[in-house]
Amino acid sequence: MPHVLVAGRLHSSGRAVLDAAPGVTVHYVEEVSEESYAPFVADADAILIRTQPLSATTVAKAGRLRIVSRHGVGYDAVDLAALNARGIALAVCGDVNSISVAEHAAMLILSAAKRSIRADRAVRTGAWEWRNLLQAQDLRGCNFLQIGFGRIGRHICAIMRGFGMHLRAHDPFLAEQGWPDSEVAKVDDLRQALGWADVVSVSVPGTGTPLLGAAEFEAMRPGAIIVNTARGGVLDESALVAGLTSGRIAAAGLDVFENEPLPKDHPLARFDQVVLSPHIAGLTDGAAERMAIASARNILDFFAGRIAPELVVNRKEIGFEAAP
Repeated sequence: MPHVLVAGRLHSSGRAVLDAAPGVTVHYVEEVSEESYAPFVADADAILIRTQPLSATTVAKAGRLRIVSRHGVGYDAVDLAALNARGIALAVCGDVNSISVAEHAAMLILSAAKRSIRADRAVRTGAWEWRNLLQAQDLRGCNFLQIGFGRIGRHICAIMRGFGMHLRAHDPFLAEQGWPDSEVAKVDDLRQALGWADVVSVSVPGTGTPLLGAAEFEAMRPGAIIVNTARGGVLDESALVAGLTSGRIAAAGLDVFENEPLPKDHPLARFDQVVLSPHIAGLTDGAAERMAIASARNILDFFAGRIAPELVVNRKEIGFEAAP
């Protein structure tokens, strides 16, 4: 049976799954950094990893490694080419946190539209007359653009429909693969869609280059709101700062950043119409428990030969069918 290296703090329910598995040994490293767990990879048959990087250098040290199980659905920080070259499987959780992320996106949208930080400060400082400036915005009747129409994007649209917004979505991948059965209208021209939208929500994987930069912010309707619960780097932060400074972007809600933690002196922290959260959209207690259990089960199921193939993201590259 395998020796499992857990890199990053794991919910107690996930630990219980691993600790109760007959014959399985586990080493836990709670610090979230590659440097903290790298010294232990040589003995690992499996690695359960949180958000920290897994580089080709570290993979090269893991001579026994057969599977990496991501505590979540994204794997931007994992060197997939290095795993493919060695025939190492990369497994992700199924749909365990999309509702949590969608709820968080909705919270950011509402908080940005209602200027919740300014409202809270007005009460705490006695500036009660701030209310008469009428800075809060309604959502009903506004145009909502969802960029990225996967599970999370669809959940966000379902929530926004409840507020009576007009919905459109942009997703080049789905446009090629086939648009799902949905009442949400597909738009192919991103810049045209940005000019239509009052509120923009981003739920796409990172590609290494910003999807929305200066030209895209310039194309947005003046006074628009933008929310990012996807990945840091999807938005060009310098361009966003410029848009907020000029007033073209009225407000924003951000859960992810180019560099995390966000530096204390970062320009985005100066805007009180920007709602910030520390990359927690998918980190509710319930989602953390579900991800911990799922990522632990993926390892045990892999070695038992019963992991669902669709959870192995590089199954084609490594010729995966089932674990021996």
